Amino acid sequence: MRRLRQTDAIRNLVAEVNLTVNDLVAPLFVREDITDSVPISSLPGVSQHSQDSLLGEVDRLGSMGVPAVILFGIPAEKDPEGSQAWNPDGVVQVALRNLRERFGDDLVIMADLCVDEYTSHGHCGIVDGNGRVDNDETLDLYANAAVAQADAGAHIVAPSGMMDGQVLAIRDALDEAEHPDVAILAYSAKYASAFYGPFRDAVDVTIVDGGNRAGYQQDWRNGREALEEIRLDVGEGADMIMVKPAMSYLDIITRARMELDIPIAAYHVSGEYAMVKAAAANGWIDGDLVAMEQLTAIKRAGADFILTYFAADVAAQLG
Repeated sequence: MRRLRQTDAIRNLVAEVNLTVNDLVAPLFVREDITDSVPISSLPGVSQHSQDSLLGEVDRLGSMGVPAVILFGIPAEKDPEGSQAWNPDGVVQVALRNLRERFGDDLVIMADLCVDEYTSHGHCGIVDGNGRVDNDETLDLYANAAVAQADAGAHIVAPSGMMDGQVLAIRDALDEAEHPDVAILAYSAKYASAFYGPFRDAVDVTIVDGGNRAGYQQDWRNGREALEEIRLDVGEGADMIMVKPAMSYLDIITRARMELDIPIAAYHVSGEYAMVKAAAANGWIDGDLVAMEQLTAIKRAGADFILTYFAADVAAQLG
């Protein structure tokens, strides 16, 4: 086999996996109370965007061939229910309409579907008197948000709250609202991970009383349970599923790929990105090569596409 590794040309000829720009989805943050982009210190190279700067960033990504974006919103006001998540004039809904008007169907426009960015307590749903998230009460919020996002022009809604029954509630709501063609990308195996810190900076989320989401996100010690979560979401009508984070859960991606024929996404999350950027800034690694290696490994594990803050960097490398 060594003879097949002697030159770049031979290695490229026999490569089992090739990462392309079509595998990339760029996560983007849009904020309500700013007039220009604001850099996020814990995510070097990533910013919170105004509505105008968001359009400019998507123009830039499109010129590099990046085919899809997913939006996360930071509202000016938050409340216990996260009602700005389904306000027709909420920050993400405005952004969706702007993107759909500018790009039509030439860009795949996704919207993260949760309420944690919008709630005053930082949890992903309705909190009961005991401080726990009420799963069933929360489903109505997700249904409302899904319809609002679909009305505003989302091609794909991506429920990320890990509530039991969320996919079925959203599919029923979309169909009833005459949005049968809006697809669902379910965060089916979303782990209660320590890799999300920079993301929470990006969306200005702090969980009250130092709480966490271990009561509803996936336990990172468990693999079989994650596969069962995936099966349940597929059975409820998910068009695609996601594993998040990506690098520490390549085994889950591979196991899902062996079982499923539907598209599988993986989210190369904020902490995974920030560690590479920090090590590269200190001269300890070649950040560009590590980014390419990690994203290729995610694809090799079985992912069909990857949500990554490296989208622009890697697109530039792929040229």
